[in-house]
Amino acid sequence: MTDLLIKEPGELKEAHDVRLTTAAPPLLDMDAYVEEFGRTVVPAYRRGIADRELPADAGLARSVIPPGTAATRDFSHLALRIPELVAEKCVGCMACVSACPDTAILGVVVPESQLEMRITDFAATQDQPTVAAVTARSHFMDTQKYAEVPARKGIERGKFGIFVDPGHCKGCAECVDVCSELGHDALFMTDKLPEEPPPVEGVAPESTLDRFRRDMAFFRSLPPTPIEYRNEKALADLMLGEHAHGYVGGAGSCAGCGEATAIRMLVAATRQVHGPESMGIVAATGCNTVFGSTYPFNPYRVPWTNSLFENAPAVALGVRARWNAAGHPDRKLWVLGGDGAMYDIGFQALSRMVASGEDIKVMVLDTQVYSNTGGQASTSTFGGQVTKLSAFGKALHGRPERRKELGRILMAHGEVYVAQTTPAHLNHFYRAVMEANEYPGPAVLVVYTACMPEHGIGDDAATRQAKLAVESRAFPLFTYDPRRGESFAERLSLQGNPAIKDDWSKNPDGSVLDFLSFARTEGRFSGHFAAPEPTPEIVGTQEDRLANWRGLQELAGIR
Repeated sequence: MTDLLIKEPGELKEAHDVRLTTAAPPLLDMDAYVEEFGRTVVPAYRRGIADRELPADAGLARSVIPPGTAATRDFSHLALRIPELVAEKCVGCMACVSACPDTAILGVVVPESQLEMRITDFAATQDQPTVAAVTARSHFMDTQKYAEVPARKGIERGKFGIFVDPGHCKGCAECVDVCSELGHDALFMTDKLPEEPPPVEGVAPESTLDRFRRDMAFFRSLPPTPIEYRNEKALADLMLGEHAHGYVGGAGSCAGCGEATAIRMLVAATRQVHGPESMGIVAATGCNTVFGSTYPFNPYRVPWTNSLFENAPAVALGVRARWNAAGHPDRKLWVLGGDGAMYDIGFQALSRMVASGEDIKVMVLDTQVYSNTGGQASTSTFGGQVTKLSAFGKALHGRPERRKELGRILMAHGEVYVAQTTPAHLNHFYRAVMEANEYPGPAVLVVYTACMPEHGIGDDAATRQAKLAVESRAFPLFTYDPRRGESFAERLSLQGNPAIKDDWSKNPDGSVLDFLSFARTEGRFSGHFAAPEPTPEIVGTQEDRLANWRGLQELAGIR
């Protein structure tokens, strides 16, 4: 796969692979292979006959999966409910579109004068044109952001639309939770009915899924949102870009997965700003490689390769060297890895990569646990957290060690861009990705990524819990940029955290929002609150979180 990643299409001539043959077979004609793969391999897997009827082929032997094949994967029967839009309540904030880990909720803006014509043309191709027109129209609304603001600038008013893809939606309801948290309540979960009351009298009823599928077909008939309706200052609008969807959905991640959202947003910000062929990914073994390559489904439209648990940064050094030698120094190379790949067994490789000064970017998917191997503890795990091999019992109350602060260690390397951020903080996350891509050297983003089963939270809770982790000092936001100056205080910014000069932030009612407030909301800490008073171990973790926050304040020149 690495050979395919680093060569141009015209360079795909011959390669020698001793695992396959002693001869030098021709590499794949990728265009032909992708066409054949989509015509034969993917349908066979969807029908469940691939293992009986398909022979092994050269692409499979090389572990090649063509781009974007997961777009055809169908999760429509996974959940009993699906998000429904209340158009009149939507303000076009795009928070739901960014939060979705499965590229299942999508936004678009259509110039007002064009919308009815497009609806009419699409409806004419459907069995029930009147119904098709009514349901397509129900997805659009007037918003200040896309109608009033453009009109004041002399631009035609735009109609903003939200659509849900039933094939990719896993029913996690995170989009509903995000919308509710913002106070809009423009989404709610509705049952998938075999028959719904028709929106027009005198026509046959249809199923919920049939309605959603037809409306998604209409969405896909629309052109990308014109650039004049995208606001560069509202970074969530990146998801309206024509190159934003480099992660197409259909991955095998858990419902509501925090890692998948972070990856989607990273790919969107890089491709939309720098172009559709501007990036490649080296991924360390982990959840991201498992849900990202459940053969034959690949959710990426960017080239990527999977390396071992511990050496993705080392592989990236080789890819970077090859790209530079081939005249592609401007390509953005991102390394993805979790707790083990970056905090533990792969830490030395990460440190060496950063010390090299090479233009390589890293996103650490920080779940505070080895999710891919059944929830083992790592040095990213919080003190007192319950994991496999660190249970809560009479003698041991969860993991006894403190959490390692990878971001602070990386800052000590000097000339490296470092950010600690979460997908829930849209502007902070997108800005960190953009600054990392622009930084002329190594950059590392440590990203809070909620893991539903290991954190003991609901499928809809990733955004909510990430915000709470920041507000409680469990996971403070920061950026460290050597371009800002020579001192730590100049380079380190804590902007984005609440009550930046105080020890703890406060709830709207004035009560203190501390680490214990956060820990009480998650199953991984529940044993510490069984008695009337929290255990000494979890109180010790609260003290550790406060000490970490005060240390960051001191480095930033606030204390």
